[in-house]
Parts: sequence; C-alpha cells; structure tokens
Amino acid sequence: MSVKIGNNIDLGAFPLLLAPMEDVSDPPFRYVCKQNGVDMMYTEFISSEGLIRHAAKSKQKLDIFEYERPIGIQIFGSDIKSMEEATEIATLAKPDLIDINYGCPVKNVACRGAGASLLQDIDKMVAMTKAVVNATHLPVTVKTRLGWDDHTKNIYEVAERLQDIGIQALSIHGRTRSQMYKGSADWSLIKKVKKNPRIHIPIFGNGDVDSVEKAAAWRLEYEVDGIMIGRASIGYPWIFREIKHFFETGTYLDGPTIKERVDVCKTHFVKSIEWKGEKTGIFEMRRHYANYFKGIPNFKEYRMKLVSLDKVPEINEVLDEIAFQFADVTTDV
Repeated sequence: MSVKIGNNIDLGAFPLLLAPMEDVSDPPFRYVCKQNGVDMMYTEFISSEGLIRHAAKSKQKLDIFEYERPIGIQIFGSDIKSMEEATEIATLAKPDLIDINYGCPVKNVACRGAGASLLQDIDKMVAMTKAVVNATHLPVTVKTRLGWDDHTKNIYEVAERLQDIGIQALSIHGRTRSQMYKGSADWSLIKKVKKNPRIHIPIFGNGDVDSVEKAAAWRLEYEVDGIMIGRASIGYPWIFREIKHFFETGTYLDGPTIKERVDVCKTHFVKSIEWKGEKTGIFEMRRHYANYFKGIPNFKEYRMKLVSLDKVPEINEVLDEIAFQFADVTTDV
C-alpha cells in the first residue's frame, strides 16, 4: 500500500521526509538530500507576514525546482487573515502542498503567537487551519508537537480536529514545546494518534531518528506511515539512502568515503553559489563544513581554512586537499 497525500501525491510504501529547518533546508541542501533518496521535502518555514509584505528573504524561500517534487511550502504566523493571504501567495509558486508550522519552539516565533504557541489555543489553530485549507486548491498538511508542555499534551485532540477540517497529513515531533530539543522524543503518543480509529490521514513521526537501527525499530514499534528526519541529515544526507537500502534489503550500506563526502560538499557548495550568489553562498556554506567532515581526526586546521577563505578556487583547493590527505580515513558517525 502506498502512502498518499491528497489524490495526487504518492510517496510509496514507507516514505522518508526531510524536515523543514530554518537556515538549513534551502534549495542547495535539498538538492543533495534529493540525490540521496529522500521522498518528500519542504522549504524552510516562511513568515506569513513576510510574504504579504513582500519581504525579499521570505519571497526567496518560495523558490522550488522541478527535480525537488514532491515538495511543500511551509508557512507560519499568528494572524489568521495573514495566513490566508500568505497561502494564496505560496500557492502561486506551484508547490505540491502547503504545510503549516505549529511546531517551532524558538522564542521569537512561539512567543509571538506563532509556531508551537498555537498548541495553547486549539480553537484558534483549527480556525487558522480552516482558513488555509479554504485559501488553496492544494493539499494542506501540518507539522506540530505533542503539546505545549507536560501538562498539555493535546496532540490526540489536535489530530482529530485538524483532520476534521481538511488537512491531508500530520507530522508530529515527539516533544513538547517546553522541551525545545532537549531530552528524548516520546513516540508513544504518536503511535496513539496513528492507532486512533478515527484517523485516516498519514501520520509521520519526527524526532531523534539518527540511525538505520532507530528507523527500522521505530517503524515497527510505532507503526507510523513514514519518518521525518531533520538534524541527523545535516552534513549527512546519506542517512536517507542508508535507511532505504536497509528497508529494501535488510543489509547495511557502507557509509560514504572521504571522497564522497568531499564530492557532495562540493555539490552543495556549487548549488549554494548558484542560488545565493558568490558572496552569500560562500558565507552560508560555512555552517556546513564541520558536519560534512564530522569524525575526521585532526580536522580543525582544515575547518578553520574553510570558514575563513572567501574565494571559490581557494575553497575548492582545500576540499581537494582534504580528499587527498584523508583518503584512507574511515569515520563512524
């Protein structure tokens, strides 16, 4: 049985999704994840206020490419009318779906009435979601958390009510807002939502999946329709191909060689410059180097070079040197 969102998005038997991550899941990063087998992706989350005010940064985040499909544009906000208008703008960018962020826990989002803040006001969340559903012909999905804190884990109610007003899939991060990203994700409530006989939309689990073993075990234990992976893919897009290989064959795929790490890092670098321009592309790529080469011994000198250089040929030269110097090194991440 394939997992489907709406009538037209077929994700296969057990999809792996790339979580939307601010300052990470931009087109260059999405490109290398798509090359490694991810089944569905989302843009970085986009402010509804930024969209309706035509802010350049918000508008740029609407950029999507044909090879990325299926892809969703994720929006967030605190005002229902603004979310409705932002949905209309996002729909014009022709994604495959619109996703609403009700999960972001950071202060400048949640403390302004957006993101996970809506978990404190389910009636408003339902009204906002209904406005978004009514503002587009595309499927609407939601990403959220278990609740605001340990005393208000209301995801069971949230899932039912959002399904009732028309969402087509729900991704649940197994933490409350008060946990931020600390402690362990609790998938038991995600399973409870999935097993609810009233729920018929796909339920995707998110939080702490950082290995083939966890993906395989939790697929069986929690019976979700698919897994969404975020932080574990940063600097390691191979996690998608490794999990899929295990699901298909029951065997482990070898991790990437140093040459593969360099090659994918270079691809990411090229795409970053193509999309953002040379100056910004070089600057924003700096946050990724440590992750691409995590686990390599005595790497600090090369990392310092990569984050200080500002010319494309010089950076490529250092990357080539890394491929040569560490060719025989194996890493375990």
